[in-house]
Amino acid sequence: MCLAPPLAEPDAARNVTMVAGRKLGLDLRSELSQTSGMVPRAPNSPVPLDICHLAKAIEAVGDRWTLLILRSSLFGVRRFDDYQKELGIPRTVLSGRLSKLVAAGVMAKQSYKEEGKRARPEYVLTDAGEALRPVLMGLTQWGDDWLADGATPPISFTHAKSRQSVRPAFVDEDGNETKLSEMRVSLRR
Repeated sequence: MCLAPPLAEPDAARNVTMVAGRKLGLDLRSELSQTSGMVPRAPNSPVPLDICHLAKAIEAVGDRWTLLILRSSLFGVRRFDDYQKELGIPRTVLSGRLSKLVAAGVMAKQSYKEEGKRARPEYVLTDAGEALRPVLMGLTQWGDDWLADGATPPISFTHAKSRQSVRPAFVDEDGNETKLSEMRVSLRR
């Protein structure tokens, strides 16, 4: 969670943090309750696209084919032909997306050699790629909740020892879950 800048003064009437007349924070609990669960209308996003890390993340991994490649990678797919066969993706598109993922540091290209054959590349997730696992788990659970039309989800996420269901969540630095209604988002300036 981003912290409000020093010398920021809360505007009690709007539950935002103001610095030099600019809105820098949003108390989601107060704002959501005032707008029937919706974030209030704004004429533009508070963070310009050229410095927005969410926009950069979307640029790196946000198209359909890239997300499907990452999904397959999380299940252990690593070889070009296996991606192509599983996804039905055109070879030129697959080559371009894998190159982009390698350039972004999300995947690494490694060589493997089967006996009697030439060396070929395979693509493995880096730490940055593995860090996308909870994001894709969250997207999976969103699909289960909103797109499944009542069907039983094909996979579930459980704790390895207790076998209790797990889900992605926001947690504070002490490890306590923070509900969206309790969250405050602040811009750094």
